[in-house]
Amino acid sequence: MKILAIDDEEKILDVIKAYLEREGYSVFTETNGANAINTFKSLKPDLVILDLMLPGLSGEEICSKIRAISKVPILMLTAKVEEDDKVYGFSIGADDYLTKPFSPRELTMRVKAILRRTKDDMALNDIFSFNDGDLVINTRSYEVKKSGEIVNLTPNEYKLLTVMAQNPNRVFTRGELIEKVMGYDFEGFDRTIDAHIKNLRQKIEDDPKNPVYIKTVYGAGYKFGEENA
Repeated sequence: MKILAIDDEEKILDVIKAYLEREGYSVFTETNGANAINTFKSLKPDLVILDLMLPGLSGEEICSKIRAISKVPILMLTAKVEEDDKVYGFSIGADDYLTKPFSPRELTMRVKAILRRTKDDMALNDIFSFNDGDLVINTRSYEVKKSGEIVNLTPNEYKLLTVMAQNPNRVFTRGELIEKVMGYDFEGFDRTIDAHIKNLRQKIEDDPKNPVYIKTVYGAGYKFGEENA
């Protein structure tokens, strides 16, 4: 598997490369944000490790540009430790978040966990259509269509949608969704799921403020609307 690590600190890239190559991954590095997108397009990696504070183009901008063209998992590295910073990172498409300084062993563990979750078939085994084809989930091709157009979902958004769609009208707590979508070993916080839900609604709802599919159950969590099953 190919991993693209983007960071302006050469020493950090050397550590990332050394630890992940021991695990059998092919690791490619980039230090300049402005060059990172071109490198990403030519390399087509299986996972991106992305520092937020980069010269030329910020990590947030790179993340947004990648998300516009790819569902590849993104692990963000940053010295920003505030919860709002993490929520923002998830809101623009990150799949996991690791603060600096970090343990190389933890980084390796998180990379393995993300790639395992990405490959794990958590979906159904068929094509599911809702509201006369308004929303179609094709779990054979891992595609989601809204009004006939393919929706570009991140891996976590796709898992979140399929987990809920296969259990219509079941109320999931945020903790349950974190465990099912991001793994039991994810050390995050409840607002992570809120950020993913907000993004998902923007992509599959006609009116995200009045959702038809992903509904909030106040004081409990979220559910996939029964009338759409």
